[in-house]
Amino acid sequence: MDKPLNVLGGALEPCSMAPLTGFYRDGCCNTGPEDGGRHTVCVIVNAEFLALSKYLGNDLSTPRPEYRFAGLKPGDRWCLCAARFMQAAEELAAPLVVLESTHMRTLDIVPLELLQAHKA
Repeated sequence: MDKPLNVLGGALEPCSMAPLTGFYRDGCCNTGPEDGGRHTVCVIVNAEFLALSKYLGNDLSTPRPEYRFAGLKPGDRWCLCAARFMQAAEELAAPLVVLESTHMRTLDIVPLELLQAHKA
């Protein structure tokens, strides 16, 4: 199997092991057929994005021990759904993006220029 690529065409680098992120909880923004939300954008969350996400019904800041989730705080890296990144960008609340850790499949939804405009 080929190694996954990032949006720059290089090898996909890990996004975060603490907190552990990724659809497959492998620390990378890997994707596959079972990942309907396409959790492929490695972001560095900020307070504005966390507030928007909570407002939109996906509270990422509140700990959920039953899912072994400590809650995110500004500065944490996280594999975000590509469509949610687009929505956050439209609302002017997009977090910074780690391009080397953002999966190539993101480009099916988010233009490279938009990702580069939010480069960490």
